[in-house]
Amino acid sequence: MVSEKPWRDVVEASKLEKNWVTRIEIGPRLIAIYDTPSGVYASLALCNHGGADLCDGYFDGHVIECPLHQGAFDVRDGNPVSAPATRAMRVFETRIENGMVQVRL
Repeated sequence: MVSEKPWRDVVEASKLEKNWVTRIEIGPRLIAIYDTPSGVYASLALCNHGGADLCDGYFDGHVIECPLHQGAFDVRDGNPVSAPATRAMRVFETRIENGMVQVRL
């Protein structure tokens, strides 16, 4: 099913640190933007297990590790890849258009 939500410009693609995480704010939401070898992905920045800011965690390839309890998630689909994380994190559709990272919230 294709989302009906509009695309929102969130950050210039050139401002992303290569192969790392960028924290942005969209209204009251903190969003993590992940620059990976296979593209750009986005999720809520707060871990759904411990509430820590995932942007402060260890990031490697496609996996973000929570800095609080070391639970880890695949940023491509949000699925947990190591305990104590057991629920998928909230991810958003992401694309790059005209040099801008765009996200559907």
